[in-house]
Order: sequence, then structure tokens, then C-alpha cells
Amino acid sequence: MKRLIQRAVLCVATLLQLASCCHAQPPAAAPFATGAENLFTHEAFATLLSRPTARVAVVGNQTSIVDGTHLVDTLLASGVNVDVIFCPEHGFRGTAAAGAKVDNGIDPKTGIPIFSLYGKNKKPTPQQMATVDAVVFDLQDVGCRFYTYISTLHYVMEACTERGIPLVVLDRPNPNGHYVDGPVLDTAACRSFVGMHPVPVVYGMTIGEYAQMINGEGWLRPAVTAGRVPARHCNLTVVPMRGYRRDSVGYRLPIAPSPNLRTAHAVALYPNLCLFEGTNCGVGRGTDYPFEWVTYGTDTLDLRNETATAAFSLRYLMEMYRRVGTRRAASADAKPFFLKSNFFEKLAGTLDLRRQIEAGMSEADIRATWQPALDKFKKTREKYLIY
Repeated sequence: MKRLIQRAVLCVATLLQLASCCHAQPPAAAPFATGAENLFTHEAFATLLSRPTARVAVVGNQTSIVDGTHLVDTLLASGVNVDVIFCPEHGFRGTAAAGAKVDNGIDPKTGIPIFSLYGKNKKPTPQQMATVDAVVFDLQDVGCRFYTYISTLHYVMEACTERGIPLVVLDRPNPNGHYVDGPVLDTAACRSFVGMHPVPVVYGMTIGEYAQMINGEGWLRPAVTAGRVPARHCNLTVVPMRGYRRDSVGYRLPIAPSPNLRTAHAVALYPNLCLFEGTNCGVGRGTDYPFEWVTYGTDTLDLRNETATAAFSLRYLMEMYRRVGTRRAASADAKPFFLKSNFFEKLAGTLDLRRQIEAGMSEADIRATWQPALDKFKKTREKYLIY
């Protein structure tokens, strides 16, 4: 009897142990790290950047930070010969206004020349690249087609291809990476620096994944120099993040990527509000809440407490169009809703959206017109996803 009791006790203990194992917490996820923070353990650092003879260019701005220190300073401290700095729209320190010309200069801390890619040229020139053996690209994107850092990426890739040198892209999170939506850009009619590729307004990819897509889809058009026909593909290495989740809704960027995207809320609303830049409405530039409200004269659409949804919505645009129409009917002096230029079409990526809104189509009917191209893009996108 005593042995039976002992066996029973042992059996129960074993079952409890098994149950405990079944309900054990899964292993802790790897701590998050950006591509910049992973660079120094990645093979690209040893093979491309840390060779004594390698002269390296950095494409960066105020978001190019590694554990609180700027990437340029971190590379120099690690023995990398940083020869040139390239900066995008808003400048190396991220203080220039949207659309403002950014001049060349010298980094006062290091004495390294800074060439603007939002001034006289948007693509690195052969003269600017003459001494460069490799390029490191580290910019915080926000995942919207009209945010110009992906256009800068395109031109940097072309310049590297023309010179036959490698490009290392350090990946960073996409705060709008948890969905894909909006009209796909018509490259024949609407291609510009605020939209170069046949992608929707919100493309749901990190900048490293996007670089792979530019390469894989053959979108580069490198120039023929000195009779040499360069390859159509860049020698690209993407240093991935660790612990990144695409569904990280509400990810807060540690540093504002540009002067008027100061909060996570503004970044989330940006895909829906940037189209207003092609109208006579304001989006709060010069106020404490840019891209969190819309104004037309004294009429205000306050979105500071609005919950941003995971969808590209025309609701705000169509609401202000209706309000402006009412005001114009009451006053002959009121400005039209859309600008006379074609900037709205460049932002929307299509000639159709303005016409559809003016024709009184519903948002559901408008969305149906871009759905086939959106579905096609989603299939293309799948080939280049890392996470």
C-alpha cells in the first residue's frame, strides 16, 4: 500500500511538472535593434567599410543615430574612413522646411564635406562620388510614397551603380508599416520626386525592403558614362533589424524624421493629410500641431484627438472639399479647393482622384477603382519582405 501511495505521489508530481512546462512562458523576444546598431557585427562592416583603404560616404541626417551617438561619429570612432556626407530634404540636422533648398556645407564637428541631395542636384554627381569606395545609407522613413527619402534612396542607388561601388542600407522601422493602401502611382503621368515608383501611397515596407524592391523590379536607370553601360542592379547589402515586428502599431520614433512630423500621431495621420498640400488648405505648418489639423480660412478640421486607422482614408479630404464648396457658394472671393498646378496629381499619383472627387463619387466607389492595381502591388511586395 505504501508503495502504491509513493507511486501515486510520484505520478502526480510528474504530471504537475509536465503541466508546468506546457504553460511555461515562451523565450523572451530578442531585444530590438536597428540596422545601424547591428552594423558592427554584420559582415558588411568587415568586408566593405573597415578596410583601411576604403573611403566611405554616409547618407544621413539627424535620425542616423547609434545608441545615442550619430552614425558618422560612431563610424569614425570605429576606424572607418568617412570621406563624404550626403544629406536629404530637410538637411543633415533635419531643420530645413519642406521643399526648402538645402545647400552644401561642412560638418563643423568633423570637417567632412556635406553635399545636399535637395539643392542643385538630387542625385550624387560623379564629382561628388569620385573618391568614394562604398556608401552607407541610414535615414528614418515614414512609409509614405510622397515622403522623399525613398526618392533619395533611388538616386543614391543609381549613383552607386554608375560608379560600380557597393551600397549598405541600414534598416529602420516603418511606423506606417502595418498596412498597405491607396492608389498606385501612374509613372507615365505623375512621376516626380514626390513619387517615382508604381507603389501605393502606403506601401508597408521598411526602407531596406524597399531598396530590395527598387533593385529587383529593375527600376534603376543609371546613366551611360564614358561609353560604359552600367548594370541595372545596385550592389546592395541590407543590414536588417533585430526584433522588429511589422504589426508594431503606434511605434514611436525616437527622433522626429522631419520638422513637421513631430509626434507619432502626426506620422500616423500623414498619409491621409499630405494630399492637402495640393490644395489651398493648410495642414498646420508653423503651428504647434503640424499634420494634426486642416484649415481653410477660419474653417478648421481638428484631428488632434482623432484615432488614426490602419487605412488610407479620403474622409478628411472629402469633408473639407464639401466645406470649401459651401463657402465658395457663399463668397465669390473664396479660393478654389485644388491648386491650379498639378501638384495634387503628383501627390495622389493619379490623374483620376481630383476628377472623381469633383464628380461626387463616394469614397467606396473611388477605392474600387484603385483596388486591382493595389492587389497586384501586394503580390510584388511579398517577394522583398525581410520581416
